Amino acid sequence: MNKRHYNSEETRQVIVEKATQLFVQKGFAGTSIADISRESGFSKGHIYYHFENKEKLFVHLSLETMRHWGEKWQAVAGSYNSSVEKLYGMAHFVMNNYKTPLLPVGQELAMNPNTSPDTLQALQGLAVTPMAAYAAIFHEGVARGEFDIDNVEETTLLFGTWMGTLCQFTLTMEGEPLQRLFQQAVTIFVGGIRTR
Repeated sequence: MNKRHYNSEETRQVIVEKATQLFVQKGFAGTSIADISRESGFSKGHIYYHFENKEKLFVHLSLETMRHWGEKWQAVAGSYNSSVEKLYGMAHFVMNNYKTPLLPVGQELAMNPNTSPDTLQALQGLAVTPMAAYAAIFHEGVARGEFDIDNVEETTLLFGTWMGTLCQFTLTMEGEPLQRLFQQAVTIFVGGIRTR
């Protein structure tokens, strides 16, 4: 009997790629482990070996998306000359990097009353990446004397709330009007924290 040998990391990567494609095409509810098995060429057992269930697989995909988001931001973050400029750059970055192919799938999962509390907590935890990036800008601005902030944590939460709210408009608006909204939000925000 000839046993097939698998490279565990390659197997995992193929499963991730095929699951991503299926989730984007069919949504969360419309995608089954059997679909992922068929498309990836690996048994359900292989999929369950790497991911406890479909929700955990989706959480993994979401975490990878946010890791990639953070890497993309880090690649451009150093190109700004001031913290104020970086805050405008962040707003532009957020506006242009909010809509990912998996976003509607995450929204579907978050709205499903049958989604496990652990999965919901993991999805809410995805905000850690952008919030850490916002906080870094505020800390940098304070250190440079650009910002007068008493509580960076609260300021980060407020800015994150503004960005998150504006991101909802990326689903219904485009181009110049959307960009103006993001820029105006930063202008108003900076007016409240800029050192006088």
